[in-house]
Amino acid sequence: MFILVSKAPPKSGSKKNGKADGNGSAALAKGDGGPRRAELADFLRNRREAIRPEDVGLPGGGRRRTPGLRREEVAQLAGVGTTWYTWLEQGRDVRASASVLEAISSALELTPAEHAHVMLLGRGEEVGPTRAPKETVDPTIKRLVQNLDPNPACITGRRFDILAWNRAHAVVFGDPAEMPEGRRNLLWRLFANPASRKLHPDWEEGARRIVARFRGEAARYLGDPDFEDLISALQEHSPEFREWWDLHEVATSGVGRKVLNHPSAGKLYFEHAPFRPNDALEQRLVLYSAVNKANTPEKLAKLLAESG
Repeated sequence: MFILVSKAPPKSGSKKNGKADGNGSAALAKGDGGPRRAELADFLRNRREAIRPEDVGLPGGGRRRTPGLRREEVAQLAGVGTTWYTWLEQGRDVRASASVLEAISSALELTPAEHAHVMLLGRGEEVGPTRAPKETVDPTIKRLVQNLDPNPACITGRRFDILAWNRAHAVVFGDPAEMPEGRRNLLWRLFANPASRKLHPDWEEGARRIVARFRGEAARYLGDPDFEDLISALQEHSPEFREWWDLHEVATSGVGRKVLNHPSAGKLYFEHAPFRPNDALEQRLVLYSAVNKANTPEKLAKLLAESG
């Protein structure tokens, strides 16, 4: 049984000199909603190529021109037409129904975060290349963050910019006030500051995870010049960011434990969790609590005392 999409397919692709334009999603995903369709196309293709046929109960082996599943195999697993699925991967101007996207997500064995990403790209409101309003932090929230000492805390924005922080955050992670204008940002600090690699013993794992989190958030602001500027700068500066960004991995944030190698205090252990202010849901309060291990609370008190 096949699932239908909610919009009739285009009768033909664009033509040049009497021939169809075969440049794929980049060529077809122009005009209104183009960036979103191109992002969805690249994501679906990336995930399809990452799945082995035997992982989903299909016979493996034999010669394959491309890695992973074929498009017709994904369509078969999802119960949708091969032509429709191909158009989605090509970034064509079709709008899949929620049931189609659900079926494709199941066929590709997407994680909950990846599934939400696909639904946003495939069903979300189209966004144009406009700059989002400048973010500000409510003065009351800013004072609350400052008063959370000795627990490190900060407020981050939609682009993971560091919008507010307290002294404990500055002495543990470095003072955001010393970062360049326009680059007071969690990703920039991780990828552009060599000290971050020494501070985080699990730098590669943590940095790759934050790229996956950022990928999910950036889907809401496709075409935003501020996002494009940051992404381009990170791709130019960091080969690791460039590699992981192209993987199209998506993740959500949650509670956890962090171990740091502080340059003067040595090993520090924290538990952390994110919270969203009700009046600014695009922002996150990230709060760290010292774990009673390796004298972390005492070391943190000393760092604060020495900072004045």
